[in-house]
Amino acid sequence: MSRTPTARRPVQRALAGPAVVAAVTAGAVALVGLVDPHEHGHYPSCPFLAVSGYYCPGCGGLRMVNSLVHGHVGTAFGSNPLAFLLLPAALYLWGRWTWLAAHGERMRSALFTPAAGWTAFGIALVYWIVRNLPFAHVLAP
Repeated sequence: MSRTPTARRPVQRALAGPAVVAAVTAGAVALVGLVDPHEHGHYPSCPFLAVSGYYCPGCGGLRMVNSLVHGHVGTAFGSNPLAFLLLPAALYLWGRWTWLAAHGERMRSALFTPAAGWTAFGIALVYWIVRNLPFAHVLAP
């Protein structure tokens, strides 16, 4: 009988990380769902947008989350297409992390390499530039 609590402790400890990430994310999504970022003054403005007048890659992210919470998928995509398209990958990675943690394995992936990091940075940089060009108004929030 004393083996069961001891055997469960490592799994419970391993699942603490995914559980904390899920709880914090759920809280943040609930807050953004309740406090509408479409209305001026509820959240601070983007500092980059305020200083430069140009959109950063994250501009429209809060509006995207709010729109998704309320079931407006098209509006969510229009608010921040890059973040919208990255959501399934983020959910998959969290699910994989949780599954592996429950089975006593560590998360290893080709996504956690320097090459993948530089590729993600490059994609964000290109998105940042293109969304501020006059012909790409569809990417603006």
